[in-house]
Amino acid sequence: MRPSWHAYVVLYRPRRVMARLEELVDVGVIPQAPTLWQIQLGVLRMWHRLVFRADTVGTCSEHPVRSTWRARFLRFRLLRGPFLLWERAIAPFDHSGLAQPAWRMVRHLLCAHHDANQFAYDLEILKADPWALEEVERGAAEVVAGRSRRALWLADLCVFEGYHAALLRGVRRARAGEALLDPNEEDDPDIGFSAYIRWCLAQPENPRASWASWRAGETTRSTETSGAR
Repeated sequence: MRPSWHAYVVLYRPRRVMARLEELVDVGVIPQAPTLWQIQLGVLRMWHRLVFRADTVGTCSEHPVRSTWRARFLRFRLLRGPFLLWERAIAPFDHSGLAQPAWRMVRHLLCAHHDANQFAYDLEILKADPWALEEVERGAAEVVAGRSRRALWLADLCVFEGYHAALLRGVRRARAGEALLDPNEEDDPDIGFSAYIRWCLAQPENPRASWASWRAGETTRSTETSGAR
């Protein structure tokens, strides 16, 4: 199916998003693929989060900033951004993560801080690529060991104490097939990819259905919040 014009406005590489969703269904990561319109609504929800809940992205609620001069400098997100772009660790135009190749998601997890269990979203997607989970585990273990300049740099780039240790525990759970989230987090689309997909599937399937829903006095949940990813 050819993506509609509006998919190119909201999504980065919508054909790649479609292919990735089909792949995730084929390997059993998700039971059903949302339509591109439903994914667009999910991305609009993420845009809303970035505008109105920016304090839930790239910050930490549990651990202090590392004591190194680089971490203290990089605690300011605007200063951290250029280094993350240089590392190819973030894709500013792909807010679903579904257009990114697995190797880039590995780099994203190792270079960009995720508060609490927010890395579960990306780890769930990478279940389709077992080699990528192995790379995340290897990279996180190297940073925790801290025996190289690269490891120390990545620890500082993620700014906050304890991030890579938590990521290492998370990826080991993912590889073992264990739950990544606590029961109170399982339905939070800000944290879990499966919850995000369920949220998308609950939305109207196409623009006409959205218009009919709006005309009937109903609204989609594209700007509702339930936590922080």
